[in-house]
Amino acid sequence: MSLLEIEAYRLAFDGFEGTATVLDGIDLRVEEGESVGIVGETGCGKSVLARSLLRLNPMPPARVLGGAIRFAGDDVLTMTPPALDALRRGGIGMVFQDPVTYLNPVFTIGQQMAEVLRAHAAGTGRRPEKAAIRARTVELLRQVQLPEPETLLARYPHTLSGGMRQRVLIAMALAGEPRLLVADEPTTALDVTVQSQVLALIADLIARMHLTLLLITHDLGVVGAVCRRVVVMYAGCVVEDAPVDRLFDAARHPYTQGLLAAVPDLERPDHRPAGIAGSIPNLRSPPAGCRFHPRCALAMPVCRERRPALVEAAPDHRVACYAATP
Repeated sequence: MSLLEIEAYRLAFDGFEGTATVLDGIDLRVEEGESVGIVGETGCGKSVLARSLLRLNPMPPARVLGGAIRFAGDDVLTMTPPALDALRRGGIGMVFQDPVTYLNPVFTIGQQMAEVLRAHAAGTGRRPEKAAIRARTVELLRQVQLPEPETLLARYPHTLSGGMRQRVLIAMALAGEPRLLVADEPTTALDVTVQSQVLALIADLIARMHLTLLLITHDLGVVGAVCRRVVVMYAGCVVEDAPVDRLFDAARHPYTQGLLAAVPDLERPDHRPAGIAGSIPNLRSPPAGCRFHPRCALAMPVCRERRPALVEAAPDHRVACYAATP
């Protein structure tokens, strides 16, 4: 049994202009100890999928149309409130993409960390003393390699750099000792040097604490640095799923090939990055068949009529494309 299993999951958002099916038949499995990256351009549904794992999408306007999300064998979509609270406290830890939004500017780092630890303790019926909370806070901040964690407790978020704020969010996500760490665009708005440091920290934590990682990003370079497997999403659908090295060397789906062609190659100065023609579809009225076919140079009549299934095109390599499978 996989640690995380998503089967035929469909989610829509209702709005004044109609209903947008933002996740349409997602199939994904993450094994214990795996590091999996989910990539795709803005608007493909990556963050919505990440939030679905903890049922954080507001309902309404969000509405589940079908499918299942199972964590350690339990269906997240049918969990009772106490079971869902337990999942959020200890099963899955979430690192959100914008520390400025998720850190309260009027409370110190120590106060916010203490609140997180008290919430985790409340679920077990314990009431830890202030000294124990402070010691655990310092330990967590030290785990994410923040300097002088004791003095950091009295500081406010605005006095920290972007990289330090992101490390605080990672420390909060680790407070419940989760089995699965979900990192949603953890390097957004960070400069290149700090991005590298944060990714190195995540890789170190995964190895040292034996965590399972689900990394959400639009950057293939980030996936290559941290993950062993990559899942490519387009317009609410999974179009390719393969080990990182195999996907970089032999991508099968035209969309994945387009993403790789858009990445500059420093070892080939004559290489000119090429964009993908067209734009992502309106999810309130997506094209019939394969959602990528209006932008695809390999599109065939069947692509416009029937959506391709995600099938195994090679060992441990799945792709949803008629042109890429026998």
